[in-house]
Amino acid sequence: MNISITGTRGFVGTNLVPFLKNLHLSIKTITKEEVTGNLILNEVDSIIHLAGKAHDLKKTSKPEEYYQVNFELTKKLYDVFLNSDTKKFIFISSVKAALDKVDIVLTEDHEPNPQTDYGKSKLMAEQYIQAQELPEGKSYYILRPCMIHGPGNKGNLNLLYKFVQKGIPYPLAAFDNKRSFLSIENLCFVIQQLLEKDIPSGIYNVADNDALSTSEVIKILAEASNKHPRFLKIPKGLVKSLAKVGDLFKLPLNSERLQKLTESYVVSNEKITSFLNIQLPIKSKEGLLVTTNSFKEIQKDNLNE
Repeated sequence: MNISITGTRGFVGTNLVPFLKNLHLSIKTITKEEVTGNLILNEVDSIIHLAGKAHDLKKTSKPEEYYQVNFELTKKLYDVFLNSDTKKFIFISSVKAALDKVDIVLTEDHEPNPQTDYGKSKLMAEQYIQAQELPEGKSYYILRPCMIHGPGNKGNLNLLYKFVQKGIPYPLAAFDNKRSFLSIENLCFVIQQLLEKDIPSGIYNVADNDALSTSEVIKILAEASNKHPRFLKIPKGLVKSLAKVGDLFKLPLNSERLQKLTESYVVSNEKITSFLNIQLPIKSKEGLLVTTNSFKEIQKDNLNE
């Protein structure tokens, strides 16, 4: 099986490529320059489109950058796919193409209403793919992963890990939330299954089975580090005020990061697991332990340098 992949240098790509190579699949990288140029697909069974502009929490990106990369690049690549002999197109979108905030369990049936340029640009790409007439024998799979984590991952999990390591009490324990995570191993497994099995084209959420509260995540990080988890219940109103100060002075805790750490965002994976008839290989807690152990290895390497 010959697979062409964009975005191989990103977090998902650096994990997915060796995963698929271990299955003895032939992998070819497609560069951005090839997509915008005169790309020709020869003897390619499937395309996995990972390349995209990630959500910029520091808000230094220009809005047009999201649409140029997440929409225009996807549009050009999908047009090449439609005019080729390639059978499958897997596009990595995001749950943020659906909704930024979720009060209930998010399914694929919810009406999309993204509020950010990141989410809007991903949704535009999804809608373009869905709007094109699909030739017989071809399939597309639009995957909407929730927060992906794994070895080498940076972001909020790494921030929480540093809190635990330093023995700093987690100051947001007053917020009661539940959110879904996605282990990179589970995402790689789902992509493998899509390459091997034929299911209906469409949009599929991808998430681990169990949603966890941030406090539960803190406990898992502490367990992996042989630390005792510490919690501090600062009144919500005061924390939100401090986050607004963070907005002004570009501090680590700002309103957007506060939302990500404390919001509830539960995602259903029932559609994808049902159609593929699979059990995900890694449970939520196990995946977080793998990620935490990678933080420990990086920390150890830094100390040895």
